[in-house]
Amino acid sequence: MKFLIPLFALAMCAAGPSLAQAEIGTISRGEYQCELPGDITEAPGTPQPQETFTIQSASRYSTPAGVGTYLRRGEVVIFTSGPRNGDSFAIVGRDFLRKVGADGQPGRL
Repeated sequence: MKFLIPLFALAMCAAGPSLAQAEIGTISRGEYQCELPGDITEAPGTPQPQETFTIQSASRYSTPAGVGTYLRRGEVVIFTSGPRNGDSFAIVGRDFLRKVGADGQPGRL
């Protein structure tokens, strides 16, 4: 595994008009493992294996359910085809993403 990355809830609505002006880019290749944060009485995080994905190349990803493409504009990653089509993630650090929720805000995943 190249990366362990907790991801949190996210929606495309958060991107807004400014997304169209953001620079196109990519994210690092490797496996992005997803988890929800734990608390002081639990393990550091609760794995969410159904959310895990692998970046294969500059704009392609894979999951156990299939392959697809993504687009990075600025600090937002949007899955544009495949099993994660429509999912969005906010980039909050190097190789650290949070899934954007329906409210357009980065969530806990």
